[in-house]
Amino acid sequence: MPATATLTSTDPHAAFSAVLQQHRGIVFKVANSYAWQADDRDDLAQEIAAQLWRAWPRFDPARSVTTWMYRVALNVAISHVRSRTARGLHDTVPLDEDLQGHAEPEAEAMDHERAQHLRLLQAFIRRQAPLDRALLVLYLEDRPQREIADILGISESNVSTKIGRLKQRIRDDL
Repeated sequence: MPATATLTSTDPHAAFSAVLQQHRGIVFKVANSYAWQADDRDDLAQEIAAQLWRAWPRFDPARSVTTWMYRVALNVAISHVRSRTARGLHDTVPLDEDLQGHAEPEAEAMDHERAQHLRLLQAFIRRQAPLDRALLVLYLEDRPQREIADILGISESNVSTKIGRLKQRIRDDL
């Protein structure tokens, strides 16, 4: 069902459910970027879905549903990080089991190097302030700068400047 037909459904429960199902990847990407333990990820994803439901009646169908979902999801995730930090709770970062798959002997060295680069990038992202982390998540999702600016509530020029600075930090760090 197209998103516009879904958004104009007379049953708000069905419309929300369809939109959430169609774009559930947004919820999981954000939850995975802000929580590293399985239980915390599940809790955060559930809280994001609950906040999306609470915000659904105020959603403007004239706007992009993905922009709206990212904005809500990132706000919930940032609040999650801040509340955990305020309570003195810190996530430990488990070794990513998906990166330890079995590969062909020739590809194993390349896969190992790629996996190591991915781990370094993930560690870099985790060390960033919540707003910079959100910016990186959206940038790595190939979201246009205008959409990133709209989601984060900052100007396009600020997005461009912050991305440039983050790229330089990545080069310096890695």
